[in-house]
Amino acid sequence: MSLDAPQHLPVNGAAFSVGIAASRFNAAMVDVLLARVIAGLKAAGVKEKRITVVRVPGAHEVPWAVQALALRDKPDVLIGLGVLIGGDTNHHEMVGDSVSHALQRVSLDTRRPVINGVIVANTRAQAEARTRGKIDRGAEFAAAALEMAALKKQLSK
Repeated sequence: MSLDAPQHLPVNGAAFSVGIAASRFNAAMVDVLLARVIAGLKAAGVKEKRITVVRVPGAHEVPWAVQALALRDKPDVLIGLGVLIGGDTNHHEMVGDSVSHALQRVSLDTRRPVINGVIVANTRAQAEARTRGKIDRGAEFAAAALEMAALKKQLSK
């Protein structure tokens, strides 16, 4: 696990809109992750009415929902959230890889930043640490989203 996250730049989020697609699978952890993302966005000034959240059955459905939000609402930035935990097979790795590639494709195809907030963990303890433990990935995803929204605005001039 990397704890060497970048120091995030302060961004006033008041002008930005954010689309979030979150999985319902592993709901207890995803719900906390989503709450932490929203708290981070609001703390930076994003208005609640400018945050759109949709829920999907699992992580594999997140890219489709992110793309639908991008095309319908045209938010400044999008975030895909989910939690994949290892079991007896490597299925979580395969889904995580697929979702990661799909989210990147959505970002490039729609020309909108997409933050991949799908946690892929080998154990439940690892997933818990990253969603509702000391490692606040939700705050990190929110900060990265705002930085990318600001960069998109800067580069669009």
